[in-house]
Amino acid sequence: MDTKVLSADASGIAAAAEIIRAGGLVAFPTETVYGLGADALSAEAVARVFAAKGRPRFDPIIVHVASPEEAERLWAAVPPLARELMARFWPGPLTLVLPKTPRVPEVVTAGLPTVAVRMPAHEVALELIRVSGRPIAAPSANRFGRLSPTHHEAVLAQLGGAIEAVLACGLTPVGVESTVLSLVDDPPRVLRPGGTPLEALREVIPNLRVNPPHGPSASPGTLPRHYLPATPLYLLEPGPPEDGEGVDRMRCGFLAFRDGWHGFGRVEVLSPRGDLVEAAARFFSALRALDEAGLAAIVAEPVPEEGLGVAIMDRLRRAASGRARLSERHAWPMR
Repeated sequence: MDTKVLSADASGIAAAAEIIRAGGLVAFPTETVYGLGADALSAEAVARVFAAKGRPRFDPIIVHVASPEEAERLWAAVPPLARELMARFWPGPLTLVLPKTPRVPEVVTAGLPTVAVRMPAHEVALELIRVSGRPIAAPSANRFGRLSPTHHEAVLAQLGGAIEAVLACGLTPVGVESTVLSLVDDPPRVLRPGGTPLEALREVIPNLRVNPPHGPSASPGTLPRHYLPATPLYLLEPGPPEDGEGVDRMRCGFLAFRDGWHGFGRVEVLSPRGDLVEAAARFFSALRALDEAGLAAIVAEPVPEEGLGVAIMDRLRRAASGRARLSERHAWPMR
């Protein structure tokens, strides 16, 4: 099929909403990344999301709503803590997991008794939900396991021809997916770090847990290998190179946190001034630029694990094939 590129104005949103109501798929911007949206109350429509992405059925999907009241209609029970978190962090990059009502199809939750819901802080996304009159189930608008799209052109590169339309709105501002918080656990547990920093959540939940649970995933983006570029990626670690065959640095790309790196085939800097918010916003687009540069390998500099740096490092670890050390002329990948 031909994927329509719709303008992110009233007419484009109206056309996208009609596709959603008819059971079709529309990629749309949020403040984090582009989502691939379908009517969350239609099992058939959501099944098409899995097919278009090549996504395994055991991976649950986040449902997007336009108000806390809409979220509460999807949950079987809403504790006071959930309302406190919604009042403080919504709209925004925080997803809450609670027991679902029978309204939510099993395919959305991968058969789990809980559903993950969030209210995005992006007016185009919110208006699409309002106009369609449906909660919208939406994982990232990419092929499963690959780099999340932060621009509509990246959506078209991966899913063009497999979905009905994309709402074109340029770059997304946050750049990493939402933080997923389970309120089923006591104390509450972060299932996936993301756009809402852990420090902010701890102001509300001092005993917050961040270690992921064992067993079936209640959140997307928690598989050991995820967010993968096609080019092998290695995390830089300190120390001298080990024995073995290195890769010429001119055949390597380098994903730098700050300025100052030279002697590589291509360097992408996340934030020249060392700002983690800027780094998160640029993360997927910078990694995609390196991935498309025809290089033999990518070496990534770690970022400080504070604020949004926790989410960046989570993505890098899941994307990495191993570690690397550098010499003056070579990068030395190590498993």
